[in-house]
Amino acid sequence: MDADLLKFIRGRTTPNPGCRTPRSSPGPDELGRLFGAHAAALVLYARQWRDGPGAEDVVQDAFIALALQPRTPERPAAWLHRTVRNAALSAWRGSKRRRAREARAGRPEGEPWFTAVDDRLDAREAVALLAGLDDEPREAVTARIWGGLTFEEIAALQGCSTAAAHRRYKAGLARLLERLERPCPTTDPTT
Repeated sequence: MDADLLKFIRGRTTPNPGCRTPRSSPGPDELGRLFGAHAAALVLYARQWRDGPGAEDVVQDAFIALALQPRTPERPAAWLHRTVRNAALSAWRGSKRRRAREARAGRPEGEPWFTAVDDRLDAREAVALLAGLDDEPREAVTARIWGGLTFEEIAALQGCSTAAAHRRYKAGLARLLERLERPCPTTDPTT
């Protein structure tokens, strides 16, 4: 994030006069470190609900919101995931309404929610496997594997118990494993 942009944003905000604690919001160095450590995983996480540049916009907005916080959250990665999730879901609901209007008007729907982020992934296979999961297990698997969140953080994110978050994650992994272990189709029925 650009240091001048952060100075501009901070210059436009005024501290709460009733607040007795000094402002300890994340500085440019800390924001840069957090961005480097979490941005790619957050973009992947946001792509469950937003496609293409929309996911990147949601992540950028989350970092701007973090810069505006009066204090750095205790667990910034979990805070960023929650902020990205809320913004992406809100944007997704708006897109869903727009697509419904466009469908009525005869326009085609958009791209799938997941596109390649990492060249090491076979994007088509990942799209097919992840899209085949129910929403809650898919979110738990994505947050755990690519986001690096703990089960406690996933539980807070999904509004459930830690045990439920763990069950959702395990169910998602089991479904992925089941789909990965299917035998390859052959053209010769005797083999």
